[in-house]
Amino acid sequence: MNNQSDFKTKHPIYLDYAASTPIDPLVLKSMYPILDKYYANTMSIHSLGQESKDLLEKTREGFAKILKANPGEIVFTGSASEANNFILKGIAYAHKSLGDHMIVSSIEHHCVLNSTKWLEKKGYKIDYLSVDKNGIVNLEELKSLINDQTVLVSIMHVNNETGVIEPLDKISKIINSVREDRLKRKIETPIYLHTDASQSFGKIEVNVNKLGCDLLTLSSHKVYGPKGAGLAYIKKGIKIAPLIHGGGQEFGFRSSTVNTPAIFGFYKACELALKRQKQDYLKAMKLKVKIIKTLQSKLSNCYLNGDISTQVPQIVSIRFDYVEGESLVYLLDTQNICVSSASACSSLSLSPSHVLIALGLKPEQAHGTIRVSIGRFTTNEEVNYLLKVLPDIITKLRNISPFK
Repeated sequence: MNNQSDFKTKHPIYLDYAASTPIDPLVLKSMYPILDKYYANTMSIHSLGQESKDLLEKTREGFAKILKANPGEIVFTGSASEANNFILKGIAYAHKSLGDHMIVSSIEHHCVLNSTKWLEKKGYKIDYLSVDKNGIVNLEELKSLINDQTVLVSIMHVNNETGVIEPLDKISKIINSVREDRLKRKIETPIYLHTDASQSFGKIEVNVNKLGCDLLTLSSHKVYGPKGAGLAYIKKGIKIAPLIHGGGQEFGFRSSTVNTPAIFGFYKACELALKRQKQDYLKAMKLKVKIIKTLQSKLSNCYLNGDISTQVPQIVSIRFDYVEGESLVYLLDTQNICVSSASACSSLSLSPSHVLIALGLKPEQAHGTIRVSIGRFTTNEEVNYLLKVLPDIITKLRNISPFK
């Protein structure tokens, strides 16, 4: 590669791994024979159907070992958004006679927040837990918001926009204390802890026992697996209403013909993610530190959103005063660099990021933010090119900014 221009034109630079990851070639290779051979319906009683069923159950057992759960606690879905909808709405409907109150953090993914907004319209009571300037949930506020009607607390493990890691171990201790108190007072209403671990798996440890969660969500396409597969962990004994009705697949919790090849690919991606977790983490941390230090040395009024010590290294949420993030995204795209200005699921909205507003940023500060998300295939050369191009773009935008 002779110069930066050749690099730009010949090689698209993908720095939006938090939005979605490419399928790892090893995962794709493992899926080919499954796509070819295991096409039969897992509910069919003939031999081909039973072969597909056996593969599905072996895959379920594999996930159980990974999460330190039991196979009967693993329910496959079509996505993390579906799993989150299923868990929130399923818990709400299964327990309405005992409790109609839920607590979620103010920085949850839109599939959680829009589910709770929908539940509010159905008469459920929802409280939205605040966070500090780094995005950590307010534990004292959590304690004060829990009442005898609270059936679910849902706090994501890692935020998709800033990469902040929530203290689930401390949150689970609060939930357990509430359970003990209810037991003493003979309050029948159960209380459960759910976490969306879509952005944490493969970056940091995800173990349902250590996390202390009762329900958990995972996503395939966030871990270099195929799209069309997700997972809901539901602790044994928890009552939950199904979201989709039909043929009774997935223990009756999720009716629909099972996408066996995608689920198998999802499992292989998770296996690979665990093997690579340490090396991917260390590589991403070096690149994250490089991005922050270099940009702050070249540009004034450049800030990391949150505290790097409480974040996963793969997500870099960085803001620039007097610059509009959408313009940055578009101009970087003209240089063949792919980043985002917020969560990809809400990138078409002109409203400032609800996550960044929750951190205490002003709308114009939130609008001046881009998210650079580093992945397994990100190279030092790619980051160098970003760090060469980005300061020039910001300087040009600031020169024409009416806000400076």
